Amino acid sequence: MSRRPAIRVRIVLQEGVALGPGKADLLGAIAELGSIAAAGRSMGMSYQRAWSLVDELNRYFREPVVEVSRGGAGRGGARLTTVGREVLATYRTIEQKSAKHCAPEVERLRRLASQEGPSVSVQR
Repeated sequence: MSRRPAIRVRIVLQEGVALGPGKADLLGAIAELGSIAAAGRSMGMSYQRAWSLVDELNRYFREPVVEVSRGGAGRGGARLTTVGREVLATYRTIEQKSAKHCAPEVERLRRLASQEGPSVSVQR
């Protein structure tokens, strides 16, 4: 199963804080599912890891990107704030523009690649 080359954007916001495909996908899943726990599960990550990523983003931006409401079963949840929706939309726009602008170079790399993909050899 071969995959086509793709551009994956990672924006280093400051030393130790970055916004990349994983955090963007997590924000998208929170928007869709209304829960940090459910979003994390959908991506195969623990609640603690998902919360840690959300907390990092909430601390970086001038306003939180995710708002959490506490409650019992069925009453709690999470949603993207206005800033969170803007952060996610801006990141997705950067991804799309990067892919479009760099398409010729990505295609050039694809043509230079072997048909089977990289071969792995271990030298001992």
